[in-house]
Amino acid sequence: MRNAESNGISRRLFAMAGLSAGTLLTRRSLFAEESGIVPTMVNATRKAKIRIYPIRRNISVLEGSGGNIAVLTGRDGKLMVDAGFAVSRPAISSALLSINSDPIKHLINTHWHTDHTDGNAWLHSSGAAITAHANTRKHLAVATRVEGWAYTFPAAPAGALPVKVFAAKHEMRVNDTRLLLKYYLPAHTESDISVNFTDTDVVHVGDTWWNGVYPFIDYSTGGSIDGTIRAAEANVAAATNKTIFIPGHGSVGGKSDVAEFRDMLVSIRERVAALKKEGRSLDEVITGKPTEAFDAKWGQFLITPAMFTGLVYAGV
Repeated sequence: MRNAESNGISRRLFAMAGLSAGTLLTRRSLFAEESGIVPTMVNATRKAKIRIYPIRRNISVLEGSGGNIAVLTGRDGKLMVDAGFAVSRPAISSALLSINSDPIKHLINTHWHTDHTDGNAWLHSSGAAITAHANTRKHLAVATRVEGWAYTFPAAPAGALPVKVFAAKHEMRVNDTRLLLKYYLPAHTESDISVNFTDTDVVHVGDTWWNGVYPFIDYSTGGSIDGTIRAAEANVAAATNKTIFIPGHGSVGGKSDVAEFRDMLVSIRERVAALKKEGRSLDEVITGKPTEAFDAKWGQFLITPAMFTGLVYAGV
């Protein structure tokens, strides 16, 4: 992996995005005009392995196909949180079967982005009823442009659309576990929810937390730096010292990890806002390196320090 490391992309971080460790993606090729970030990530995911991590009681996490997937098992059949990329169907199916042979009965989407919903159609065809926020269905039902990825997503097929949608919160009881689904208000997107397995103190927070990397903020569909900070603050406020958080990307963690993410966001926002208030252009702010104190840990993946500075600049 010497070549990948020289481009600032570690083996661990490849795994976060569902990219195989043997796939060498330079930043230049990743954003190449002829392919783009979305097709490149989909193609890389075709070869990615799915890793299974049991975390507490009957809950496991699958990593390797876009966003992290949570799996709750029990007599009611499997419940999944997020669906990954559709090209991972064989690998995800194999991973699920290795847990047990119970059927897939429920799927929850934490938000609408393709690395969390692209597998909706095949999971629905396998028996899963899909639940999500109303704005997830809204964006999946029509062609939706994400300027930050320079990509327009076509409308999803009918079978990929959530059937059960809600506005503020929704409760479910599956496999003797109470699940509380809550809307964040606009954060990473305008469709983000948390999924709290309340009996086990495990919470899937989707892309309101990226563990160890700068997050993408989708301004095209309602996201903002301020909303992202509010979501992080809500996650910290609701946590106990025993809470296990499942991020959209990266390894699971606890309250202190989410608090560190929040503090990083707040600090960079303050620095970028101060420079912008002085009248500096985006290029001048980037030159000022407002993220420098955090780059060694957070700036080594797809969202580079300059890119994240631009995302923050757009929202202050």
